[in-house]
This record gives sequence, C-alpha cells and structure tokens, in this order.
Amino acid sequence: MKAAPADVRDCERVILGIDPGTNVMGYGILGVRSRKPVMVAMGVVRLSKFESHYMRLRRIYERVTDLCAQYMPDELAIEAPFFGKNVQSMLKLGRAQGVAMAAALAREVPITEYEPRTIKLAITGTGAASKEQVRAMLVRMLAIPEESLLPELDSTDALAAALCHFYESSKPVKAKPSSWKDFIAKNPDRIKT
Repeated sequence: MKAAPADVRDCERVILGIDPGTNVMGYGILGVRSRKPVMVAMGVVRLSKFESHYMRLRRIYERVTDLCAQYMPDELAIEAPFFGKNVQSMLKLGRAQGVAMAAALAREVPITEYEPRTIKLAITGTGAASKEQVRAMLVRMLAIPEESLLPELDSTDALAAALCHFYESSKPVKAKPSSWKDFIAKNPDRIKT
C-alpha cells in the first residue's frame, strides 16, 4: 500500500500531505534531506467499505493519528476542498478535511491548507493540470519508482500537497519595513520627490 524509498530518520524535516476524501483519502510523506525533497512514503485509506459516514470520519482520524505517530511530521499540508455544485458532497469533504486536521492538531502538528490550483501550479507550472500530469511530474521530480505508484491518484495528490508546501515554505521571507522611514530607506527608487 505504500512505498518507502527514503528513511524518515535520515530527514531533517518531514511534511505529511493529505488529500482528503470520503471514499479514498490519499497521504504522502515528504522528507527533506540536505534541503532537497525526497519521497518517504505514500498511500491511500480506502473508506468505501464503511457504510456510515461517521465511521469513515473515525477511520480518517485514526489513520492520520497513526501516520503522525509513525512518521512524526513537522508540518501537515492539506488540500482544500474543491468548490463544486453538489453541496452535500462539499459538506462531507469538509468534514473529512476537518477530522484529518483535528487528528494532526491533537499531535501538535502545524497545518497549512492549499487550494488544488495552487498545488498543481507549484508542481506542473499550470493550475489547470490534470491529476495524471501532477503524478507524471512527481515521478520525474522525486524519482519515484513505477512500482511504488498506486492506481488511485489520491496518493500522488497528497504527495503533491506536501511538495507544494516544501516549495512555499522554502521561499525567502522579505522583511517588512517597521515604519515609513524604514520603507523609504529600503526603497529609495520608489519615492518620487
């Protein structure tokens, strides 16, 4: 169900990515070694065997808790629900996301949420990329062996969320000026006299 080409113990930072769902929840574990991302594990939690929506939510909570205990992530990157036309589906998906977040928060794992378009843009260069394109880019970028891939694209979607978070959190932070005087001193070319 999951592949483990990299050992999490060799990583200085671990990011858990989650693609929430009520039928299938994808997860991906991204490690950072020498400031480079490596795939540690990925998999799916199949929820369709549970008839009750509440039992599915319970399983999501249990599995995210288990993932946090096993991999001890430093951060969680989770895909935000896609706003569709079916309100009931949106509510169920939002609950699934909320339960996954609650499980991570119970383990004191900080959370960052990303829109699907932002994740696709970070991985493929276009926010309109297909799930298959995202998978293909991840395979190339992280050197994921073909035998590690699952038929469900939810696992690579989750790994993409983790990689997106790695890219976003690795950007240099621009210092904000503390006052107008500081702003003028740091930006003389933007001031007209």
